[in-house]
Parts: sequence; structure tokens; C-alpha cells
Amino acid sequence: MSELSNRRILLIDDMPSIHDDFRKILAPPQAHSAELDEMEAALFGEQTQPERPIFELDSAYGGEEGLGKLNLALQEQRPYALAFVDMRMPDGWDGAKTIEHLWQQDPQLQVVVCTAYSDYSWDDLLNRLNAHDRLLILKKPFDNIEVKQMANTLLTKWEMTERASLQMHHLEHLVDQRTAQLKQASEALQREIDERKQLEGQLVQSEKLASLGQLAAGVAHEINNPIGFISSNLGTLDGYFQQLLTMLDAYHSAEQVLAGSQTALQLEHMREQIELEYLREDVPLLIKESKEGISRVGQIVRDLKDFSRIDNNQEWQWANLQQGIESTLNIVASELKYKADVVKDYQVLPEIECLPSQINQVIMNLVVNAAQAMGPERGTITLRTGTQGETAWIEIADTGSGIAPDTLQKIFDPFFTTKPVGQGTGLGLSLSYGIVKKHGGDISVSSELGSGTTFRVQLPLRQTRPAA
Repeated sequence: MSELSNRRILLIDDMPSIHDDFRKILAPPQAHSAELDEMEAALFGEQTQPERPIFELDSAYGGEEGLGKLNLALQEQRPYALAFVDMRMPDGWDGAKTIEHLWQQDPQLQVVVCTAYSDYSWDDLLNRLNAHDRLLILKKPFDNIEVKQMANTLLTKWEMTERASLQMHHLEHLVDQRTAQLKQASEALQREIDERKQLEGQLVQSEKLASLGQLAAGVAHEINNPIGFISSNLGTLDGYFQQLLTMLDAYHSAEQVLAGSQTALQLEHMREQIELEYLREDVPLLIKESKEGISRVGQIVRDLKDFSRIDNNQEWQWANLQQGIESTLNIVASELKYKADVVKDYQVLPEIECLPSQINQVIMNLVVNAAQAMGPERGTITLRTGTQGETAWIEIADTGSGIAPDTLQKIFDPFFTTKPVGQGTGLGLSLSYGIVKKHGGDISVSSELGSGTTFRVQLPLRQTRPAA
């Protein structure tokens, strides 16, 4: 029933005379005369309308029949607001059982018990029906005014209860809406916080790279001079040693002339004591290794500068991707040395338009993760490169422990890490993802537990939008 005003009453009593009495009280016939209506209209200038019954009364002569009418009314969305129920009905359910069934179907129904007997004590009936606040008793014989007042009061109570219920539903709806809005706002705020933290992480990383680049430039300037003169001195020392060897050969020839003399014996003893023959072999090796070491130091400085090169004004630059990979591998060589062998499967790549230091950072993160994924046995890290149309790609595959499927879906989430507390920030792959997306590229991963993991980075050869 859509309207809150509800005057529908159900009377359940096995005595037809009771139904007649209630109908006379609650729904008396309205007598109208056509002539009187016409005269009233002539006098007052209005067409009178027949008065509607104060109450809508339906009758049932047993509990089962009353329940059937109640269910039909509910189906038609025209519920009863009030039911008068006789307590003693010999055929079928008594009043208590009838009320139980009525309230199972419609808990909002107001009920008045009509009785002239004491089959149940009032307290027993209230306790049985759990109805201390929604059940009234009407003793037979009843007074007409009492019946009308009881009907009006309970119908008003039903309307107030219904209004309160509707208001409660409305408030619950508003609360649900507000809760949903707060949840959306909270999720949006959390996304903003995550994005802000990710951007802060990228900024910190960029500042670290910039500082590293400045440090590398200063170190290179300070180291290059010592490297230069040490390398030059080693070359000179090598030449001097060759001259000394020539002199030693001359002394050795002179020993033949002095054979058998005390001087020859002393020279032979000294040659054995200083292990001259060993020195003749070892000193050139030491000089050669020193030259290689100095060259290695120089290469590390150059790789450090190349890895951390500052991307001036965040403008796209043309860069050699393979050179960046090699520089990065040299920087993380100590991380790889005892964990994995590196296999390189490169194809010839054109220069690509990018922010070189950021791409180097992505490669470093992926290579270091691959090394850390190795178990107790030494593994293999394979780097592959190639092009496909207007895209360059890099694959970094390891033979490590692999990633579980449920974890695989989260690895690019900010702050997600499987490392112990204090050993990982959960930002490495998230920052790498952001960098690749910033370049208009794509990063994907495939993995199998116990077999290893492969990351694939795809980057456009040319950029079509500003770097900032």
C-alpha cells in the first residue's frame, strides 16, 4: 500500500453476530437521498460527495481464513493495519496461534484480542507472543466507543510506525550513500597518497642520481689525473724494466768470463737468493695487471658517469641503449659476481629517444632483483635486446626461484615487497613501472615457481610528447 493512511481492519471471529456488531460500529451504512443531495447543492452551491466509511472492515471466520486474507492483502500491497482476533474459536486455530501466524507474515500488524474467557492469563499470553508493546485486550461484551477509540488509536500508531520505518529506511539510505561517498573519497585519498609517495620516491631517486652524477663528475676529475700519471709511470716502468733485463743479460754474459772466480760465485749466490729468474717472469705480469687495474678504474668512473648522467632539463635525449646496459652491468658487478653468470644476447639497436639515467635505473633494478632471486646455487641472468617495428625491447631473464601467481599481480604496486622488514622498500619495481610508462612504453613479467622470471621492457624509438 503506497499511502501511509491505512484504515483497513481485519476481524477474525467464528461468531457471525460479532461481525455484524463490529460492522455497525466501524463501517455503518451511509444513507443518502438524491433529493436531499439536490437540495443541499441548491442551498450551498456544492455537489456533496458521499462520505466514505471511516474504516475498511474485512471479515474472516477462522484463523486459517484470516491468514489467507492477510497474505492476499500483502501481495496486493494493501496490508491491514489492525486485526481484531477472537481468542476462543473451537474449529481450527485459537486466537494465540492465529496471532502467531499473522505476525510471522506481517510483524507491523496491530492486534486486539477479543475474549470473554480466560483460556490464558494475560501475562502468559504476552510472554508467549513476546508482545508486551503491541497487543491490547478487548473484553466482551465491549463498548462501541471503546472499539472506535481503540481502532483510531491503533491505526494512528500503525501510521506513525510506518512513517518512522520509512524515515529510518531513508536515513539508512542516506547513511549508505554517505558511507559510499566517504569510501570513494578514502580510496581516492589513498590513491593520491600512494601516487604522492611514488612521486616523492621518484624525486628522491632523481635527486640521488643527480647527486651521483655530480659526484661521479668530481671523482672523475680528481681521479683521472692520478690515473693518467700512474698509467704513464707504469708504461715507463715497463720500459725501464726491459732495459734492466738487457743489463742483467749483459751481467750474465760477463759471469761466463769470471767462471770459477770468487766474484762469479757471489753473483750466482745472489741470483739464487733474490730469485732472479722468478722476478724476470713476475715483474712484467705485475706491471701488466697494474695497467689493467688502472684501466678498470677508469672504465668504472666512465660507467658511473654514464649510468648517472644528469638529464638536463628533463628533455628527451638520444642514447645508446646497449651502452647503458653495459654501464649498468659494470656498476652492479659486485652484486652479480657471486650469484649468477651473465649471458648477453644482443641485437643491433638504433639509438632511442629517452631519459638515459632513468632507463639505466630500470635496468639496474631488474638486474639486481634477478640476482637476489637466486637460490643457494649459482644461476644465470640472460639479457636480450631487439627491435619490433618502432619499438626497442629488453628482456632480463633469471633462473631464480620464480614468483607465486598471487604475488605476481602485486609486484608493481607501491610499497609491496616480499623481502624481510628493513631489506626492501617496495619501490624499485613501482618506480621502474612509472619510468617505463612515462616513456610511453610497457613492462611485463612472466614467471614460474622454481624455474625463474622474465621481465620485458618495451620502449618507443621516438617520443611524441614532452618529457616533463
